[in-house]
Amino acid sequence: MELRHLRYFVAVADAGSLTVAAEQKLHTSQPSLSRQIRDLEQEVGAQLLNRGVQGIELTAAGKAFLDHARMALLQAEAAKEAAQRAAQPPKPVFSLGFLSGAEIDLLPEVTRLLREEFPGIDIRLSSDYSPLLAKALMRRKLDAAFMRADDNMEDLAYRRVRTDPLVFVFPSNHRLAAQSAVAPEDVAGETFYLPSKSAPAVRRVVLDYFNRAGIDPRPEHEVHNVVHAISMITSTHGVMLLPAYTARYLPDSITTRPVQGEAPTLDLVIACHKANKSAILKLLLSRVGRLAAAPA
Repeated sequence: MELRHLRYFVAVADAGSLTVAAEQKLHTSQPSLSRQIRDLEQEVGAQLLNRGVQGIELTAAGKAFLDHARMALLQAEAAKEAAQRAAQPPKPVFSLGFLSGAEIDLLPEVTRLLREEFPGIDIRLSSDYSPLLAKALMRRKLDAAFMRADDNMEDLAYRRVRTDPLVFVFPSNHRLAAQSAVAPEDVAGETFYLPSKSAPAVRRVVLDYFNRAGIDPRPEHEVHNVVHAISMITSTHGVMLLPAYTARYLPDSITTRPVQGEAPTLDLVIACHKANKSAILKLLLSRVGRLAAAPA
């Protein structure tokens, strides 16, 4: 029994007419289709169709045969697709993490770099705080991550991508907006917010900066991300120190000013597990210079 016989039979059953099935579905002649159906009935050993002036009707045997014919055709198609997939080389997969917000600048260039060498690559993305990205790298759930370095993860390797200066952030109608730059003593007595422990690198740099200046900013609250910062700064007329790249997320009601003198900075790094020997990772690490040149 050939698959084409099954396809012909199903087409006739669906069309309810030998002529319609031949001309519109199978693009063959009606006499040829009739011969194919007779050959099938002979092989099955039972009449499958009743032919009449009103078209065709399935016999009891034909109705029983139809469901199995449909299933056989589906299984044949599935077998074909499975063979085609097996004949193709496996699709490379690369899991990449980003410190929330960093992907806006970096992802387009990273995608271009990887697809130049691996056209069929499946890039799987995640965005999170740096400590969570570091843990995912340690568990080998990520191949690489753009994040802040974590000194407690000895099994991770880091390569600097860029250095982000910190800037003061406050409402656009704040008194500090009249200044071209802001010194640490200028925020004394202001409502001040500190990054939470979920962003330990930023938090550490901010505290070290004020400690060196001999200023205690007396933070009112801690904020967990840029969206939270926008809400708190707007509602309380507060002040924060944040990486300069976050300025692109701020509404018109919030502005930034550079730090007067030497600004505190944070490195953005690409991190990976030292045991990861992926060729895709090797390529990405070799192109860090191009990533550093991407607009910040």
